[in-house]
Amino acid sequence: MNEFELIEKLTRSLPTNKSVVVGAGDDCAVLDLGLPDRLLLFKTDAVVEGIHFQKDTPPEKIGHKALARCLSDIAAMAGTPTAALVTIALPKTFDPALIEKIYDGLNTLARQHDVAVVGGETTTNPEHMLISISLLGHVPRGKATLRSGAEVGDAIFVTGELGGSLAGRHLDFLPRLAEARWLAQHFSIHAMMDLSDGLAGDLRHILKASRVGAELLTTAIPISRAAKLMSRAESSAKPPLLAALTDGEDFELLFTVASKDAVPLMDAWKKEFPELPLKCIGKIIAHEGVHLRDQRGVRPFNVHGYAHFS
Repeated sequence: MNEFELIEKLTRSLPTNKSVVVGAGDDCAVLDLGLPDRLLLFKTDAVVEGIHFQKDTPPEKIGHKALARCLSDIAAMAGTPTAALVTIALPKTFDPALIEKIYDGLNTLARQHDVAVVGGETTTNPEHMLISISLLGHVPRGKATLRSGAEVGDAIFVTGELGGSLAGRHLDFLPRLAEARWLAQHFSIHAMMDLSDGLAGDLRHILKASRVGAELLTTAIPISRAAKLMSRAESSAKPPLLAALTDGEDFELLFTVASKDAVPLMDAWKKEFPELPLKCIGKIIAHEGVHLRDQRGVRPFNVHGYAHFS
């Protein structure tokens, strides 16, 4: 049983109440606490030694990544983060100076986005370090971007470049908070999420929630320089296109809009964010699943992205 099969099994009968607008199954929970102009966003995420970082990872980058992962999920909902709780689990023998440097990295990123760190928990974990962040945010009513709104005919967009994140970007990426809010303010974004487990896997979450399929143009998928270099340097490395589709930890935005908005969006984006690439990589179709189009035609693509326990 992989991560997503376990999640599906555990979330079938979760308790809920009248405050829940969106529960398990999206990038954040969305709650209505009666505020006239906004909804609350609630997110938790964790980084684990040996999975998300290694013993020799610079500690400031560990702290940055721990918070940045949650911020990226707030971005996926076009929200604004507000306050975080930090749980850190440590082996019995640990270096206090190293832990302080982890917090330095976390606190620096928090200040950049005006996030208050308001407490948390410390505990013992026998072998490996673990840091878990719980993050609150908010989004204007009517502006939350969910996974479930993709429509047949939509254009599919992705920011930045994909693949090769293990070359270092997975530790120092920048959450696309400003970009996501700009998108929601200026265009009708039908569905959006951040890319944490790879385009091939994460796109399927949108397709499942929206009950549609997708056709991707292979020549349009933005492949990072790191993915290309890794492919050349290591005979066992993935081909660059496969790396872009499956590596994960890109933390870029994946979203869909009506095809009529595609060109105006691209033109406006270039003026607002000239340093960040934006590519239209395909379209939403009625047939379920992910399909690739290249010079050989259209074929189903059954490879998925990263999944814990698989």
